[in-house]
Amino acid sequence: MRWVIDRMELEDVPQVLEVDRESYTVPWPAGAYRREIMHNRNAHYYVLRELQGEDVEETPETDDTRARRALPFFPWRRGDQPRPGTIIGYAGMWLILDEAHVTTIAVREAKRGLGLGELLLASLIEAAMEMGADRVTLEVRVSNLPAQRLYEKYGFAREGVRPRYYSDNNEDAYIMSVSQIRSDEYRRSLDNLIAGLYERLRRPDLEVRSPVVSFAQGEE
Repeated sequence: MRWVIDRMELEDVPQVLEVDRESYTVPWPAGAYRREIMHNRNAHYYVLRELQGEDVEETPETDDTRARRALPFFPWRRGDQPRPGTIIGYAGMWLILDEAHVTTIAVREAKRGLGLGELLLASLIEAAMEMGADRVTLEVRVSNLPAQRLYEKYGFAREGVRPRYYSDNNEDAYIMSVSQIRSDEYRRSLDNLIAGLYERLRRPDLEVRSPVVSFAQGEE
């Protein structure tokens, strides 16, 4: 089995909606994703595909590529054939000047606890760095302690509160951010985190652990 991260396309929206409905009490409508993909130049959305059998292509790995990129961020390229695999997660962000704002991260309920949400987060940070961002921000429910711990692991810190941010229950949101992501110090920290995640995802005994609350979703 291999997980790959690829840019979200219009054809992916139906499966993305399935993940969305499993993850959020107020899921986005299909039109919102279509607008983000087609009309929002600042939007960058990705899907996590689960490949099996003949769809798995072995990609040579070196110490450099293993350390410098969140495994496995390989865009699908095989002519004009439909992209294979089942979408089991997705993530998105807006890039405005030198700041990336995470809008959403979600993983199918049956696949939570494996580290795939972390894979999506790491890949967003990698993509933001490559596009020239120096800072990443997001909102997270004040009650969502598992997500907060993950964000803190990647250097995010609380910097404010958005009162009654979530429309389903009027819950507050913490604003969290990490700065200077292109510094040598952060690069080394990210490399170490990615290496640990890489080893975790390669384990032959990988099993689903206790479900984790969905990570982040911005308000429209």
